[in-house]
Amino acid sequence: MPNLPSLREKRAAKVDALKAIQLAAENDNRDLTPAEVSAFNQGRAEVEALDVQVRNAEFLAEAERRAAGDAVNDNRHAPDLSRYSVARAMRCGMTGNFDGLEGEMHAELSRGRETRGVMIPTTMLLGEARSQTVGTGSAGGFTVQTNVAPLADRFRPALRVEAMGATVLRNLTGAVDLPNLTASGSASWVAENGNATRSAATFAKVPMAPKTVTGEYRLSRRLILQSNEAIEDLMRRDLGLILAQALDAAAIKGGATNEPKGILATTGVAEVTAATKLGDTCANMIAALELDDVNGTAAFLTNPAALNAARKIVDGQGHYITLAETFHGQRVEVTTQVPDAGGTPVKQNLIYGLWSELVIGYWSAVDVMVNPYHPDVASNGGALIHAFLDADVAVRHTEAFRFAKV
Repeated sequence: MPNLPSLREKRAAKVDALKAIQLAAENDNRDLTPAEVSAFNQGRAEVEALDVQVRNAEFLAEAERRAAGDAVNDNRHAPDLSRYSVARAMRCGMTGNFDGLEGEMHAELSRGRETRGVMIPTTMLLGEARSQTVGTGSAGGFTVQTNVAPLADRFRPALRVEAMGATVLRNLTGAVDLPNLTASGSASWVAENGNATRSAATFAKVPMAPKTVTGEYRLSRRLILQSNEAIEDLMRRDLGLILAQALDAAAIKGGATNEPKGILATTGVAEVTAATKLGDTCANMIAALELDDVNGTAAFLTNPAALNAARKIVDGQGHYITLAETFHGQRVEVTTQVPDAGGTPVKQNLIYGLWSELVIGYWSAVDVMVNPYHPDVASNGGALIHAFLDADVAVRHTEAFRFAKV
């Protein structure tokens, strides 16, 4: 049997072909010709046959996933989303007519869940309220074609957490506990025929539960009708990235009301007192993990202000010391998502850790609700577009991270 993504793609292509036959007749204000009727009937039969194959493939894929207890990662059965359109998914949510690849993905992602809008894969979109209209260029008019070039994105903070190697859990449903072995038993040497000394291991758990981050846009009726590629880019990049940016920032610090607790806000992540020289501070942070038997590829993360200061360090002869020497050959990444540490003068946070011990859990895809009935837009034909993402962050072993204020 063909795999599930290819079946969905094939079905979507067949449905598009049927729509093209019907649209051609409607545009010419005529009935279907005999040849078109024959082609339509044949295509419909093929779609119905593909529906059966898709359902069978979905059943087998779900059975395999459940048999393997795979509630962690959905990448093995991920469909080909190269033809997925975020803008078209928005229109499906607005009209309530879910079809094509976008409708199929909505049906799959919302299975077993209560949704109010259209479900969009996190890979396609990954708050703040904005108003988008056609009349004002900076508020949306630049996205309406007269011919419009691809929409230019704004400069954004670098999203580093997942790239640093954080562990990602997808397709979660209920609350999740991450069990840890916190202390082992003991071993002892005995005489011949001697009895073993009994000991016990100690366990703990780190809980995770979904927390919701949201973003909102206001779109005018004319913008929805007139824009295509540009608004697609707007939806994919901006709305998705503000959610991803919020989650990335929460994974680094977080801890505010309704927000996940990130590394800097997690009780038990120890601070290393900053030494006079940054190189000594980095060495002490590396040693702290080594003394806790933390093994693996660790890395530093800080913000541009701290890295700028590191680049200016010179030796006794005035020669600049390389970052590799300052950070003792360890990987170092930078993003404005790392907040400063306050104080006078202002200190900067420097984080060092084994990033695979930071766990990011997703309980949903990006749930997009198109609301044309809100009082702000009902009278002018526009729509409010709300995006929701349910996720959480947890540090599995606090001893895997250290931070310093430099």
